[in-house]
Amino acid sequence: MPVPPPETTPALRWTVPVTTVLTAIVVAVPAAALSGAAAPLALGDAGPFVRWGMVLIETVHHLAAALTIGLLVVAGFLVREGRGTHRRRSAARVAALSALLWAVCAAAILVVGFGDLAGIPPSSPGYLSDLVANLWGLELMRLRLIEVLMVALLVPLAAAARTRGALAWAAALALAALLPLAYGGHASGTDGHETAVTALLLHLGGMTVWVGGLMALGLLLPVLGSALPDTLRRYSSLATWSFVAIGLSGVLFALLTADDLGDLGTSYWVIIWAKVLLLGMLGCFGAVQRRAIIDRGADRPWLFGALAAGELAVMGAAVALGTVLSRTPPPSIEASEGTDTAVYALTGYPLPPPYEAARLLDVWQVNWFFLLLALVAVGLYAAGCVRLWRRGDRWPWWRLLVWVLGWAVFVYATNGAPGVYGRIMFSQHMVMHMTLMMAVPIFLVPAQAITLAYRALPARTDRTLGPREVLAAVVHSRWARVVANPVVAGAVFFGSLIAFYWTGLFELALTTHTGHVLMVLHFTLAGFAFVWSLVGQDPGPPRWEPPLRIMVLLVTLAAHAFFGLAIMQGSWLLAPAFFKTIEVPWVPDLLADQQVGGAIAWGVGELPTVVLVLMVMVDWMRRDERESERSDRRAERDDDAELAAYNARLARLAERSGR
Repeated sequence: MPVPPPETTPALRWTVPVTTVLTAIVVAVPAAALSGAAAPLALGDAGPFVRWGMVLIETVHHLAAALTIGLLVVAGFLVREGRGTHRRRSAARVAALSALLWAVCAAAILVVGFGDLAGIPPSSPGYLSDLVANLWGLELMRLRLIEVLMVALLVPLAAAARTRGALAWAAALALAALLPLAYGGHASGTDGHETAVTALLLHLGGMTVWVGGLMALGLLLPVLGSALPDTLRRYSSLATWSFVAIGLSGVLFALLTADDLGDLGTSYWVIIWAKVLLLGMLGCFGAVQRRAIIDRGADRPWLFGALAAGELAVMGAAVALGTVLSRTPPPSIEASEGTDTAVYALTGYPLPPPYEAARLLDVWQVNWFFLLLALVAVGLYAAGCVRLWRRGDRWPWWRLLVWVLGWAVFVYATNGAPGVYGRIMFSQHMVMHMTLMMAVPIFLVPAQAITLAYRALPARTDRTLGPREVLAAVVHSRWARVVANPVVAGAVFFGSLIAFYWTGLFELALTTHTGHVLMVLHFTLAGFAFVWSLVGQDPGPPRWEPPLRIMVLLVTLAAHAFFGLAIMQGSWLLAPAFFKTIEVPWVPDLLADQQVGGAIAWGVGELPTVVLVLMVMVDWMRRDERESERSDRRAERDDDAELAAYNARLARLAERSGR
């Protein structure tokens, strides 16, 4: 096969996104017609403009979001800036334009989607006034408005970004703008809301990074030059993770949208099967890309451009099918037992069996977000250990053990009995809270995950931001210096309790998915920061002397005991509207259960206090030993010059006293 001349590369540059968009539109139209996604509704139909408009606008919206994220990720983390090149500037310029298109599409979905939600065409009298009146009141409209505002903020940020740090922050904001999409997705309102949101987050994150990254590489191909091999190799690693995330999201969606074999033949599942086929094709594309291009050193950019155009055509079809799938009614799933109770209406979970001691080990409710978080953390840590051991470096096995135990305790607190009963019983909620805040960090901090990452992750020499560089920037930042200060960490540790339980945040965490996730993450991180500031051995901000750390520890945990005592002796009910509404039959006395929770908060602090004091004392002794060893080595090098100087000083003082 003859090699095309180099001047064909600029044409291929624009072929990549154009092919993706055209393929997506060509696939979306017949797929929507065949699946019923654009079919008129028997009641509350908003008209063909809204039905077809939503399909086409959402298709372009998803591709614009993917291109924006892909450009920012490639420019901020994957590609290096060379002398005389403007790779990052070119990426930022195109990212600003694609972000503008993303914002316009999001605003169009906000306007047209209200008609779809209300069942009225946009030409109806008073449409705009009704839209404004319900802009914040309806949850789906509120989520879409938040997305519009976030993407509107992203446009100037991407346009002004030139450095790798600014591009990284812009990429973080772009990825955060996917959160409203996940919470407002087509399956997020079904039984199993948290699983649906987790699956959609995995799907959106994997899809945007994978598809958008490949489009970004195609657009930047003329300016990549010698940076193409390293950039393509790093992108291949991201694409592999994205492939896994999308596959896992499909498994989670399957758990939600099929409860018998008959569901697998519905139009909804026909689209899923088509997406599975396309995912397999994309996996083959990735394998060819690695063998034919990456392993050869990416010495044929035109071949990569041609292969990328074909791969993105398949990706565009997959995005179109995903859009159509979000508009296609899923098969009816038999509701779980207990979904008609007040508990389910407020929490999204059915009422568990009556609480008793025997239930502490056999009651589980999988929260995929927290379970996957723990599995990824354990897997990455184990991979780091294996890497060190294979190259002959030492790393204590017991650190891996305590890391696994810490995450096992985390999984039990969030997926086991404390997490299940903690949604409806204050006492068990406090068990979960104290476990996350005081028990989990005592296992995780001694594992020294930051030190392991420093030793296991390779350092980049081309001034790009890799995982090690991002970690170093965070650990040595001013923000980390403030958070790792024992006084600040202790104030956050105790102040969070007061701010959470004596405001409406507690009830928000009990009744909303977002509140629950933020509560778990905040208290786990607050406890980790407090314990790390006292006994952490990882690289980071300077540590206080042991006596001062012990003083901060005792004062903070004394305040924590006061908090538990205040709840234990209190005569007022926290979150009364919630607990009185759910009326759990086997919790007849709400105040007594709350007082039990206060006793748990008071009593649980004793053992961690002793453990932390012992850990600080051990660190104190080790510091003294290290200082003594350094003094001995210094004395051997300089014939104990320090002691000689001290004796000479004493002699001069004695001579002066004699005179």
